[in-house]
Formats: sequence, structure tokens, C-alpha cells
Amino acid sequence: MSDEQKQLWNGTAGAAWVDGQPLLDEMFRPFEALLVREAAGATRVLDLGCGTGSTTLAIAQALPGGTCVGVDISAPMIARARERAAGVANVVFHCDDAGTHAFEPRAFDLLVSRFGVMFFADPVKAFANLLAAARPGARLCGIAWRAAAENPFMTAAERAAAPLLPALPPRQPNAPGQFAFADAGRVRALLQQAGWVNVELERLDVECALPRAQLLPYLTKMGPVGQALRTADDATSRRVLEAVEPAFATFARGDEVRFTAACWRLAALAP
Repeated sequence: MSDEQKQLWNGTAGAAWVDGQPLLDEMFRPFEALLVREAAGATRVLDLGCGTGSTTLAIAQALPGGTCVGVDISAPMIARARERAAGVANVVFHCDDAGTHAFEPRAFDLLVSRFGVMFFADPVKAFANLLAAARPGARLCGIAWRAAAENPFMTAAERAAAPLLPALPPRQPNAPGQFAFADAGRVRALLQQAGWVNVELERLDVECALPRAQLLPYLTKMGPVGQALRTADDATSRRVLEAVEPAFATFARGDEVRFTAACWRLAALAP
């Protein structure tokens, strides 16, 4: 993972995910449930980019006879994950870059990820490292975002705030980040170059929701706008929020904000 990503996830972004952990866990619960189903019958599971540990713990609870290992580059998120795992015997968390961590060779029969595999600086090298940790025939099952244009909820804030925050970093195609895996052909090629076989990408559209009362707290902490607001003056922050909130009117459904998460379900096998 690049130094920029390490600094981000060990700084303001990591702190924001820790603060928003209950909301984010609930918002992305459908993906967690999908990965728990994928884990049925597994014995040793590796959760890549595990964040604050919700999916890792859910899989461990579903596999009382198995072991689930979570790994993430973010020290604050791993600290929260370890707090949540107190007393859970079949969970281990590592604070490290999954792309370079020295895992036990051929140790896992399932590797999963909920939005954690798009941040590798060198994806081929990272997936080759993960392949070395997989048993022959082990499965990889990950969830990654499709294109930004297919996820208007995730980009509405920065589009509305752009005139007021000219320093917002532009989205760079294929660069490590939320939408790095938008191009299915590229992702397929990366995994194949790393040595994985039977690579498949399936379109996955999932309805997600958050309480309407939590929308502004969410916007002020998460994503590029949330990052920018951490250093903005009060007047700028007020203007940004006044501009951003109406951009979400189309997602409002009574007391909830609802959106479709346009994703890929990645699947591959270790030869």
C-alpha cells in the first residue's frame, strides 16, 4: 500500500471510520451477510481490509469450529476491532498491509473482503502474496465498487461541494481508492497475472440505507468532502453543508436515506 494510503488510514480517514463504525456497519450489513454465507463450510478465513472487524466477527461467530483472521493497514481501526473481539477465541487481527504481510503459507481456505481490496499500490504483487497464503483450491470472494458514475450517492457530496472546495482531489482512474476496481477487464487481468484462476466478476446491486438524521454527520466525516471539512473554516463548512444536503434529496425516503450500491462480486480460485 502506498505511503499516502498508510497516512490516510492511520490518520483522519481511519479515525472517521472508527467514529462512524456503528452507522457504517449497519449501512453495509447486506454485504456482511453475503460474505457470511460465502464462508459456510470454511475452516480458516482471511478477511482483507477488515476495518473495525464487523465482517470478521460475523464470520467467526458463524464458524465456531473455524478461525477468522482480519488484516488492515489502519491502527485505529484494528484497535477498535480488537476491542470488539475481546473474549472471542477464534478471531485474530493483524495491523499490516495485506499485500505484503508475511502470512503463514497455504493457511487459508477462504479469503474475503468487503471493500478492502481496491487500495493496493501494486495489485498484482498484493494478490500474488495473498495467493501464497491460500491453500490449493481456496476461494477468493471480494466486494468492490463499480464506477463512480454508477454510484451517484457516493459522489453526490463532492459534486455539490466542488465549487466551494477547489482543492478537492480529483478521482484518478485505476489509482488506489474507492473506485480503483471499476474496470472489470482490468481487475480480471490483475488477478490472473497474480496467478488466480477461474476469475469471475458479477454485477452486484445492493440496496443500502441509513437514518436520515445521520446523513449530515456521515457527510461531515466520510469521503473527500469529510476530509476537506476537517481543515475548513466555519464559514466554508456552513456553505458546503448548505450546498451538499439538497444534493441528497433524491435519496430521501421518509426517515431514511436509501441508495443502490453498484458493486462487483469478485470470485477466483487458488490453483
